[in-house]
Amino acid sequence: MDYFKPNMTLADVNKISMLGLAHIGDGVYELMTRASLCEDGHTAVGELHHLATRRVNAPAQAAAAERILPLLTEEESTIYRRGRNTHVNSVPHAAHVGEYHAATGLEALFGWLYLQGKTERLNELFREICSGYEKKESR
Repeated sequence: MDYFKPNMTLADVNKISMLGLAHIGDGVYELMTRASLCEDGHTAVGELHHLATRRVNAPAQAAAAERILPLLTEEESTIYRRGRNTHVNSVPHAAHVGEYHAATGLEALFGWLYLQGKTERLNELFREICSGYEKKESR
């Protein structure tokens, strides 16, 4: 198996719990964010860390989810909702419960897409998310 390009069947991916998918999706989202920052020319580790932590947290991911919701297919929307509605045991202090649930939904969706090898779709959704950051950060 090429772990950078997994290609699990839909049946196998659907056997994974929503929190399991969110666990994978969290790593995928973090890696995409870090790669995007490096590609944008950020080179100082302090700046990379600062920008990454501004983008990879529950409130920022909840806003990212809101941005891509209109673009999701019916099947993707279902995965997002199931991830969002999954019971979690704790919520970070810097987030509201609703934000944390929305972030979990986004991460579950990213994990679900990644494990099926749908990197083109991940890139499409991530580009839309990043276009929102560019507008905010250029102000």
